[in-house]
Amino acid sequence: MKIEKLHLGLLRTKQAVHRSAVIDIGSNSVRIVVYEGPARAPAVIFNEKVAAGLGRGLAINGRIADEDATRGLTALRRYALLAKHMEVKDLQCVATAAVRDAENGPEFIAAAAEAGLEIRLLSGEEEAEAAGYGVLAAIPEARGIAVDLGGGSLELAEVADGQVGRRASFPLGVLRLPALRESGQQSFERAVRKMLRDAGWPGGLAGYPLYLVGGSWRALSRLDLELTHDPLAVLDQHTLPRTALRRLVRATKRLSFEELRAIPGMASNRAAALPDAAALLAALANIIDIPEMTVSSSGLREGLLYQVLDAETRAQDPLIVAAEFEGRRLARFAPHGRAITEWIAPLFAGEAPADSRVRLAASLLSDVAWSANPDFRAERGTEIGLHGNWRGIDIPGRILLARALHAGFGGADSDFPAMGGLVGPDRLARARQWGLAIRLAQRLTGGVEAPLKASGIALAGGRLRLSLDHGWHHLAGESVERRLRSLAQALDAKPELLLL
Repeated sequence: MKIEKLHLGLLRTKQAVHRSAVIDIGSNSVRIVVYEGPARAPAVIFNEKVAAGLGRGLAINGRIADEDATRGLTALRRYALLAKHMEVKDLQCVATAAVRDAENGPEFIAAAAEAGLEIRLLSGEEEAEAAGYGVLAAIPEARGIAVDLGGGSLELAEVADGQVGRRASFPLGVLRLPALRESGQQSFERAVRKMLRDAGWPGGLAGYPLYLVGGSWRALSRLDLELTHDPLAVLDQHTLPRTALRRLVRATKRLSFEELRAIPGMASNRAAALPDAAALLAALANIIDIPEMTVSSSGLREGLLYQVLDAETRAQDPLIVAAEFEGRRLARFAPHGRAITEWIAPLFAGEAPADSRVRLAASLLSDVAWSANPDFRAERGTEIGLHGNWRGIDIPGRILLARALHAGFGGADSDFPAMGGLVGPDRLARARQWGLAIRLAQRLTGGVEAPLKASGIALAGGRLRLSLDHGWHHLAGESVERRLRSLAQALDAKPELLLL
């Protein structure tokens, strides 16, 4: 089955706009995230947190401190009011380790209920399960261990074949790590090893990768991007080899708090926790014997949304669903990216399914930059590809998507941002060809679908042939022929216009 037809079969003709929200009451912060868009790939339209620090008092007397509870409840009352006036249809409000472990946790829940919020208190295993499904929501092919580091606890969940298997929770949150590390790294690692072993971990999972969930891991990955001068500073699906841990541990010891805090995007509380987070990750790497780690920006909140989806919706490709939604939102006329994909498919027979999938996404996004200043449409396409809030796409995939959009919006002959060899020149050249083919389709049709049905394009015998059915010959013109020549040159072929 062709990759285009496979993905098209997963899409519905129309995606209903769905507004949902999750209020997450954690040990470090109380946060609301509001989502809108297709259920399989909702976009964040509002995200706010308050660093209430509900877990700080637990180490002192096992209770949420009064002032922290007040901050948390003030935030919850605000969030409840906002959700109401944002017309959120589905609201989930969950609490994790701090409220779960605090002696006065039930009092906090009762006080939140007065604001009209029904809080679901997650067990450690439920928290781990949601984090695991959050990883699968964004990386459907994930196979390994989801590791969610929060303020009060650390959750592990086995993920494979689209399902969450074994899961467990441990009292290893960043608020508890300083006390555990007082006796040194070796003693700390022995204590962590005993906790995991007593719970049956890794239990046959040695050698599997970790999927890092949570703000502390993302902060650690942000440090890695800074240290390596990564040309594409995107956290989602940033992969770290095990060897990266040594430089991260050294850096957290060498750099001052002020230096860590100065890293772009680094919050103060995350900078302070970096040494402990690095030490824990190094211990986990040794205990589980992992080869690499991949950052997942999708975690507990996204997992909660994913868990309520039916099987048909779960099976949809999150990248394709999101690209179709964005393409429809920004297109000039009725979007027809899928028709463009089928129209140009004969030029790219035999390419890898992973590349065909990105080509489909580029086609779905082929009209999103039309309203930009013409001099900057190529740059706009690059930005959408590289930094769009896409799920289900790795770093090389983002670069290919950006290169196709860059060429599709007029940047085929201009410099594309250097990506430090993250994608080979042959694949980049192929993505440029996608963009030129898409650009030809858009010029031929004027941005509407009907002309595609009366035309065709083929590559054979060193010739690139554009054919037009009888009654449609007037579609040909100088601008169409010019773009046909550009595509032919990129394909090392001779252009030919055939009027049937």
